[in-house]
Formats: sequence, C-alpha cells, structure tokens
Amino acid sequence: MRLGDDIDDHCSRCKRTTDHSVVSMMGEEVLQTRCRTCNSEHKYRGNKSRSKEMTAKEAFDKVLASVTGAQPEAKTGNKKKS
Repeated sequence: MRLGDDIDDHCSRCKRTTDHSVVSMMGEEVLQTRCRTCNSEHKYRGNKSRSKEMTAKEAFDKVLASVTGAQPEAKTGNKKKS
C-alpha cells in the first residue's frame, strides 16, 4: 500500500462503504483516507465489519426483480420433469 492507492473504507459522510484514496501513512499503516465519492477526509477505519453493498450483477438482478415483479431464481439444481 502507498499514497494515492485505492482502498475500501466506510465513509462517515456517505454512511456506506465506498472507494477511498490513501492520503496519509505511517510506515506501512494507513492513517487517513479521502472518499472518492464526496471527497471528505477521515481516519482510516479499516472497513471493520463492513463490506461492499453488492456486486454490479447483484444490483442489476435486484433492480430487474423490482421492475418485473419476479423473484431472482434460486440455484437449486432441480431438473424439470417431463
């Protein structure tokens, strides 16, 4: 890790996990980051117990399901009987 690298962290202004840039380091430890969404700077929180909300495919499936009213298919492996 070095200054300017991208890192995931929880933004206190956006109230979610977003992409951040490393702003300050001491040795190998990241001290401060800047949110790439709202440009606020804050202490690096290590993204503890947080993860990205969802992948692009999960977001697409969720929107598609809300538009069509269909539930996403569960991958069960059951075969159709004829």
